[in-house]
Amino acid sequence: MAKSSSLAFVLVAVGGAAVGFIVAQALPLPGQTAEEASVENAEATDQPAVAEAVEGLQRITLAERLRGEITSASELNGNDGSRFMRYAISLDEDEIVEISLSGALQGVVALYDDQLQLLDNAPVVRHRVEESGDYVVVVSGADAHSYGPFAVDSRSVELTDADTVSVGEPIDSWLQGESREITLTIEEAGLYQLEMRSDDFDPYLEVAGPNGYVREDDDSAGDLDARIADFLEPGEYTLTARSAYGDGNGVYTLSVAPHELPGDGELRNDGALTPDDTLNGWYSGQELSYQVEVEEAGMYHIEMRGNDIDAYLVLQGPNGYYREDDDSAGNLDARIADFLAPGVYELTARTAYGDSSGMFSLSMEARDMPDVELRNEGTLTPGESLNGWYSSEPLTYQLEVEESSLVTLEMRSADFDTFIEISGQGVAVSDDDSAGGTDSRLQEQLLPGTYTVSASGFSTTASGMFELSLEMEPTNIPPEL
Repeated sequence: MAKSSSLAFVLVAVGGAAVGFIVAQALPLPGQTAEEASVENAEATDQPAVAEAVEGLQRITLAERLRGEITSASELNGNDGSRFMRYAISLDEDEIVEISLSGALQGVVALYDDQLQLLDNAPVVRHRVEESGDYVVVVSGADAHSYGPFAVDSRSVELTDADTVSVGEPIDSWLQGESREITLTIEEAGLYQLEMRSDDFDPYLEVAGPNGYVREDDDSAGDLDARIADFLEPGEYTLTARSAYGDGNGVYTLSVAPHELPGDGELRNDGALTPDDTLNGWYSGQELSYQVEVEEAGMYHIEMRGNDIDAYLVLQGPNGYYREDDDSAGNLDARIADFLAPGVYELTARTAYGDSSGMFSLSMEARDMPDVELRNEGTLTPGESLNGWYSSEPLTYQLEVEESSLVTLEMRSADFDTFIEISGQGVAVSDDDSAGGTDSRLQEQLLPGTYTVSASGFSTTASGMFELSLEMEPTNIPPEL
């Protein structure tokens, strides 16, 4: 272990918590005050303090849990008022150790070498030991108000340099800057989930296989971890494990496991979709086509939902009918809600960006027509709320302003993202989402005259029912200067 020429210690701030104790001074040894440590450090700056750094400290035994509690009697960090406790631990050269903090205490664990140089600090610390010897473990509260019991767990991480991985047998390995290639052999065709996880860096996983198969992922597993869930044919695959930015160091876990399917486990990537039907499909970079046969004219909802992908639907039918949708069902799910005439339609299921893969559900449901009068044109009346049906073409209404007024128009819909415009008499204003969510609201001072109100969707391919309301309040509008 490299020896420093001085025990000078600089406070390290991490996530709002200071992991350190006295700015520009050595850690006080057990039984010392900060002042005594400072004097002693000034008198013997160049003398090694290997023994002194751990003398009198309670020892942590690797692989055994240690319990403690931060109280008001614990040592004080004079910088931020937090409290801390120190322990000694013996580690061997080339060992990769993991030290983790758990329990009620909000804080971090830090690892120092025998010269009290900070090596790492986090709720979970992983470190490759460069030289056998004694080290210092510090448990610190996050701030001056952080107290409570805690547990420190430590273990030696058993790593492998193997260049193969098997289904159901995860491997732990070490990444040192450069990428690593691992071979995976798939014996049986099916859905598999491949994951690369690390607490030390941002994992990035690439997969290449038979017939030009290529997939890659950065953060789909959450917490910056990588996941590729896909249908794999039998054959040999090359997994490339690296960090997202090419400079990651640390421990990572690579796993391959079968991907379980819900319900009866059946996947349908083509065929017919009928009213009151729900099916599961698997998107893997290529558009999937289904046939929709409408026997009776009516209102229908078609939805595509998936946790792994950003769903996108396209519906084409008789007489040039065309609709598409991205997020109308919420949470990146797609919905087409429209009045469909009898005929055969082609439904395309894909993703919004085309570079992800995963399972989705597809459903079609006949809906009762709304028991309201639909008005898709005419003159708007103050104090009135009307219902209309948008189907890709803007709907226009007339607005008569008899005296200078503050006009408020709102357009709301549960089926699509609304968009509203007012034009005329030199006025041209519009709004998308001012009513909250994806609903529209326009408030404008208008002089007497006739205006045109245009009600539409933010996407020209959206469709569905909406509510349009008008309020008018007389107001004085100062003449233009």
